[in-house]
Parts: sequence; structure tokens; C-alpha cells
Amino acid sequence: MVIGKKIVPFITEFVNALDDVISQQKSDKRLSNTQKYWLAFCLMGILITKSVCWAKFERASFGRYSTAALSWVFYHSPIPWSRLLQYSVETILKFYGISQGSLVIDDTDNNRSKNTKNIWHVHKLKDKASGGYIMGQGIVFMILVTPEISIPVGVEFYMPDPEYTAWKKTNDKLKKRGVSAKQRPPKPLKNAEFPTKVEIAINMVKHFNECFSSIVINCIIADALYGTRQFFTGVSKVYNNAQIISQIRRTQNVFIRNRRQTVDEYFSKHPGVAQEMRIRGGKIIAATIGSARIHVCSFGRKLFVIALKYEGEDQYRYIIASDLSWRTIDIVEAYSQRWLVEVFIQDWKANEGWATLTKLQGEKGSRRGLILSLLVDHCLFFHPEQKARFKNNLPALTVGCLRRQTNLESLFLFITDILDSEDPYKERDHKYSILKDNLLNFEESKKHMITKDINNFKPTESLKYKNVA
Repeated sequence: MVIGKKIVPFITEFVNALDDVISQQKSDKRLSNTQKYWLAFCLMGILITKSVCWAKFERASFGRYSTAALSWVFYHSPIPWSRLLQYSVETILKFYGISQGSLVIDDTDNNRSKNTKNIWHVHKLKDKASGGYIMGQGIVFMILVTPEISIPVGVEFYMPDPEYTAWKKTNDKLKKRGVSAKQRPPKPLKNAEFPTKVEIAINMVKHFNECFSSIVINCIIADALYGTRQFFTGVSKVYNNAQIISQIRRTQNVFIRNRRQTVDEYFSKHPGVAQEMRIRGGKIIAATIGSARIHVCSFGRKLFVIALKYEGEDQYRYIIASDLSWRTIDIVEAYSQRWLVEVFIQDWKANEGWATLTKLQGEKGSRRGLILSLLVDHCLFFHPEQKARFKNNLPALTVGCLRRQTNLESLFLFITDILDSEDPYKERDHKYSILKDNLLNFEESKKHMITKDINNFKPTESLKYKNVA
């Protein structure tokens, strides 16, 4: 696909609305016309090429903007990058009149080359497919799920502490050899520059509350990684009236009737009952559900613990909730919203450029490239088809569908540019010559053998006697 002289109108509308929000801030100035057009052009480029790649943007626009010029604005133009995602969220919340919702947190990994040295925060990741290790970046996302829309509102990179990682590797080896704890190296002190995923999640919740204190948060939902005392305590200090929902392991100890036992042991003696539940406000399914308000030892307090088993499953999963005044079915149905952040991550990886191809180096490259990618998700809420569907209470279109529509709109704008020129045939030939001479990379094929020397593939006359049986 191609990018013509004109940007698709809904992207321009989004950038103008974003600029209006920025202009209302005391600490930041309104975007210049050049910055606005550059931002709109980049959002268009990501949708067209499915990448955050200046070279691809240059080719798609027939060389109208060079890689160097696009990169310079990205790294040096005084765009308020540190608050740009916040302003974009504010733009969407105002546009759709959002006043309440639930925060859902999850993390994902983005694979990188094993040889990369300049991509920021690349580290070893466990490869679930092979069981080995790969290199990549860890990212924690937070989305706001509302009765109308679901949008990304927070993102942060995760990097394990290299000093702690090296210590743990050495400690595990020595422990395996039977070396006593006194003879093993001491555990290094906590480095604040490398927060854990739980700490990152708590900080994102705090930041959201500081920026959008008027938004009522009903639930804060996260998977089992965040089912810790630290997460529940940290988040409840920010939103003390919100229901915090997560999971715990089946081996977690609970204390009930003066007896300590695992949560799995307790619910094996107090099995749930079959009942129906609604998944994410839509489909009704059958499940086996049991619950109890019991003391969870690792939390040092009483929590609402729910044993949930979907139809066809053999084992329970254990959901925990902080507010004991909710009904069991309400907690279970609220927890089903956690899947929405996984849907967002899948959409983001497949359609919004950053995860498919971006080689931007350094901290600025990674952070700003990721912000551009998330602005693509936000700008799609200004697409006329999407706005019409939300207005008429109809199911929303997928990101992939909207991206394909945008590609088609861009192509028609490009064709219109040619037809509206003084000499359409001359303009067409000019575009083609640019594409052919400057932007297409003609590479020599290694599959065909022309120009190669393969004439010696035949018997050697002096060695024919060797062929005798």
C-alpha cells in the first residue's frame, strides 16, 4: 500500500483533538503544524506498513520524506513524549465521555535477535515453545475496560536486575552442589532502577489515579503473577474502594477453624456447585464454582477465595478478591474481563507495528516507538465506521478490519492525487519512475545458476577405471 499527499481524515481529526488537549496544559506548548503532520504521517505509516520503520515509510510515500528527516523529528523535535500517551488517553476519555471502568493488567514478551546489542532493555526470556531461552523485551500493559470501549492507558518496560540475575545463577549452582548458605555469596541489595513487574503495575495504577482522578475504578484485575500481598496492599492504598481480583496457586496456605491447609485441600473437601456464569457480559457458560471468605496466610488477612472450574476442566483455578461484600458470581464474571487485555496484546502485536518490525535503538527509540504504536490504537477510535457503531450501540470493528479499511482509503487518496494533477499520465509515470529507480531494491537471486561455474560436473576421463565394479 501507499501513502499519498493527503492523510486519511480520521487520523488528522485525532491529531487535532490530541493537540487541543496538549494546548490546555500549562507545562507543554501546542504542537506545531510540522509536528502534527509528522505525527499523522507516522500513524498512517504504521497502519499502512504494519511497522515502525522509517525506511518503509519512505518507500510507501514514494520518497516524499527521507528516512533521515523522519528519524530526526522522532529523536530531536520537542514533542512532549513523556506525557503524550497520557494526553492521548485524555483525548479518548473526553471524546467518548468515559467516567468509570476497570483496570486490567498483564505483561507480554517481544522476541528480539540473539545478537542485538543496541535495543533497549533486551534480556533473556524463557521460550515456552521450546523450553529454552530467547532474547527479547518484557512489557507490562494496563488497559481501561469501560462499558463502551477498552483502551490501553499504561505501559512500561520490564528489565530484571542484572546483578541479581547473576547472583541467582551462581547461588543456584552452589546450592545444587550442596554448598551451605553461609559460604554462598550474599544476596545483592534491591536496585530501584530495576523494579519488579508487581512494582511496575502498582506505579502504573498510581500514575493513572494522579492523571485521571475523576474516573471511578470499580475493579483492578490481574493474573496470578500479581496475586501477592505487595500488589494488593499497594493498589488498595490508591483505590481503597475498588475490588482487587487476581489468582493464587493451589499450594497457597489458608487458615480456617484453627487449622492450616492448602487452598486445594480445602476445596477438595468443600467442592463447588454447577451453575451458569456470563463471560465478559456476553456468552453464558456452565461452570463449577465454590467460594469461602477465609484467611490467606501469605496475605495475613481474610480474602474472598473462589474455586472456579470451567466445563470440561479437571482442576480448579483459585481466584482471590479483596472486598468481601461482593457476591461470588459478580467476582467471577468481573474476573473474566482479564481476557480482554490478552485480546488487546494480540491485536497490538499483529496490527500496530511495534512488535512486528521496529529496530529503533536506545531508550528513546524503544519508548517513543512504543508510544507511537499505542497512539495508533487510540486514533482508530476516531474512524468514522467505529464512531458510528459506538454511537448506535453496535459491535465494534476489529483493529485488523479498520487497518485494512485505512489501507484502502489511503490507496484511493493516492489515486485521487494522480487524477487531480494537471497531467495525470505524466504524474503516474513520475511516481513509477521514483518507485523503480530509487525505492525498489533489486537484489541478485542466489537460486539461479547463471554466471556460476558448474561445467565440471561430469566424469573425469583419467579416472574412468575407478568406475569398474
